[in-house]
Amino acid sequence: MTKTTIPITVFTGFLGAGKTTVILSLLPKLPKDNKVVLLKNEYGDVEVDSKLAKESSLTAVSEILNGCMCCVLVGQMQNALLEIRDQYHPDRILIECSGSAFPATLAFQIREMERNTGGDFKLDSIITVIDAENFAGYEDTSPTAKMQASYTDVILINKWESVSDRHLDIVMDHLHTLNDLTPKIRCDARGGVDPSLIFGIDSKLFQNTDAHTQDPSHVDEVQTLTLYRGSTASLPHKHGDDHEHAHEHSGAANPLTNLPKLIMIDTLEECLTKLGKESVWRVKGFVRVQGVNDVETYIVNWAFGRYELTKSEPSVLVGDCSVQLTAMGEQGELRRAIRSFCRALELSIL
Repeated sequence: MTKTTIPITVFTGFLGAGKTTVILSLLPKLPKDNKVVLLKNEYGDVEVDSKLAKESSLTAVSEILNGCMCCVLVGQMQNALLEIRDQYHPDRILIECSGSAFPATLAFQIREMERNTGGDFKLDSIITVIDAENFAGYEDTSPTAKMQASYTDVILINKWESVSDRHLDIVMDHLHTLNDLTPKIRCDARGGVDPSLIFGIDSKLFQNTDAHTQDPSHVDEVQTLTLYRGSTASLPHKHGDDHEHAHEHSGAANPLTNLPKLIMIDTLEECLTKLGKESVWRVKGFVRVQGVNDVETYIVNWAFGRYELTKSEPSVLVGDCSVQLTAMGEQGELRRAIRSFCRALELSIL
């Protein structure tokens, strides 16, 4: 019997670059009998992107929460890959790193698994997704963003349609300075990119374990906060009393449902529109709101001034918790920058 090697494609890119969107756009273009498993590294407790991914044609979605796969969770990542191999026997594994991940350590671990499993896995490609709208801004403050663009097999330019030719030229100049030889491909909005351009590359990156081992201190670049409305007992992980209330009152009780008064959907959208992107880079999670005619639950996905609300099943929020969001942004500035947003929606900050 011929031994089958499972190719692994690693997707990296800064917070909100559009990695999940690119991955999901690839799936319809693959053969229908292809079994593809996604291993995602989510920031915080909230499985927002994974919830969206589970609604796609993926064979399975596996999550690693609360930490970065390329450092403290490396062992967990290896175990997850072995479990995926044994349980699903996939044709391909896609790994989506957190926005602050530098892929070198992760790639070295995959190279080690190539050897230790006798070729069950192989690193096929490392793909970096760039947000053309915001790259020039976060590149200045994030060594990780520069490293992601420097050590990759392909750079995908996302959100380029909404910027001027001059702005795009500046982004391309920056990318050529960081990495002159790597192909740079524009994504076709939600149409994504042709899989043949990023699969089957057989990456030669990170084969020498002595090279490129310097990992930027990405953990210190990004601060993460939990924003919630309701009891902390309904959150996935209890954090004790170490939280602040950004509001004076939690809202009047609703005698019909015995739940706190819900946010109006118009109010939510107004607050998302006004949220500044200088120190707040990403907000994602679940919100139960009062719609026009009924109570509705949404997945919130906000990144650098853009947002999407996707309807979800009510069960994603437990008990009297009507809002559970993870906010990510500049270390030391995020709490101050998010406070007015929380005050307007009567959220507490954990």
